Amino acid sequence: MMAKILVVDDETDLELLIKQKFRRKIRENAYEFVFAHNGYEALEKLAEHPDLDIILSDINMPEMDGLTLLTKLPEANPLVKAVMVSAYGDMENIRMAMNRGAFDFVCKPVNFEDLELTMDKTLQHVYQLRETMQAIKENNILKMYVDENVLHFMTHKEFENSLLENETIEATIMFIDICGFTSITEKVSANEVVHLLNKYFDLMVKEIIAQKGHVDKFMGDAIMAVFRGKFHLDRAIDAALAVKEKLNSEEEVQLDGIAFKPKISIGINSGEVISGNIGSASLRRLDFTVIGDEVNVAQRLQSIANPNQIIISEASYEKAKESFSCQKVKEVSLKNKVKPVIIYEVLE
Repeated sequence: MMAKILVVDDETDLELLIKQKFRRKIRENAYEFVFAHNGYEALEKLAEHPDLDIILSDINMPEMDGLTLLTKLPEANPLVKAVMVSAYGDMENIRMAMNRGAFDFVCKPVNFEDLELTMDKTLQHVYQLRETMQAIKENNILKMYVDENVLHFMTHKEFENSLLENETIEATIMFIDICGFTSITEKVSANEVVHLLNKYFDLMVKEIIAQKGHVDKFMGDAIMAVFRGKFHLDRAIDAALAVKEKLNSEEEVQLDGIAFKPKISIGINSGEVISGNIGSASLRRLDFTVIGDEVNVAQRLQSIANPNQIIISEASYEKAKESFSCQKVKEVSLKNKVKPVIIYEVLE
């Protein structure tokens, strides 16, 4: 890893000396130096080089001295650390610099062996800070998507043992597809496509979660959701109706001159499915998901649904007909089904 170091000193001879003394490190791409002659220039360099690791700064400089520069660093780059370089007789200012956040100091005339040791120690501290910040960031991202109780569970040994445990459960599976979305991906910029798709997904996910559903996976411009527990079929249909209403209320958007009005097709099926972690343990990629014939049927029901249609099987209709208004659509043949299936549309 190459360290990037900003040297701030109004003595121009120091730049040449640094390049001479550390020429091997520079040649080996271990160190890269950036130079400034006062605090103002240093702040400009910090803006130009956000990947700077440490600063070697003199204290006494024109326009903006090293002590003032120290007060600006937390805002300019909170992770960069400063090593102050000053005469031993300037100990009062050195103490002031340490109180203002300087990590360490070296005295002039500079002992370059001592300077290199100090730089390496400071760099290690900066790298540890960055690793900690990255861990915090990843942990916060994880918390956005994982329930707190699940996080607690994951810290225990039983979590590892549970990875291969599977079960058969009663659940409702729902597939939601954004109709016609694929056609605009060939004509609109990638950023616009992803931004719009994520916006629609977010609207749908909120309605699924409101009915205590679980988003199993995103598949292109489609969502697979699973509902478990009491009244799982009713809650899935409530979520589907809410998603349909939400998307219908969205205004038409213009993307590079192409008009797009979101419409969705939904397939819902209820029954017995296998729940477990599917994937490759050696790759550490396991999806906690559901599989089985009822899942396949839900996806096929979605594939034959028209825009703004919520399609369910006859078996699901028999369970939901007292709670929802439905109408018979037709008899269809589904892949891997010997007998035709009668499908119904949920109206309200």
